[in-house]
Amino acid sequence: MSILIYLIPISIVLGAVGLGAFLWSLKSGQYQDLDGAAERVLFEDEDAPGV
Repeated sequence: MSILIYLIPISIVLGAVGLGAFLWSLKSGQYQDLDGAAERVLFEDEDAPGV
């Protein structure tokens, strides 16, 4: 039962790190253009080399 003294703070710290990474990705604009990548795959340029 004494292992919980270590596991609970470690899990809280890991959760805070994950939340911080998610908030950082929101602020840096990672989720701004969700359709752009999908459309680039479907409608690639006609003059692409090697096609």
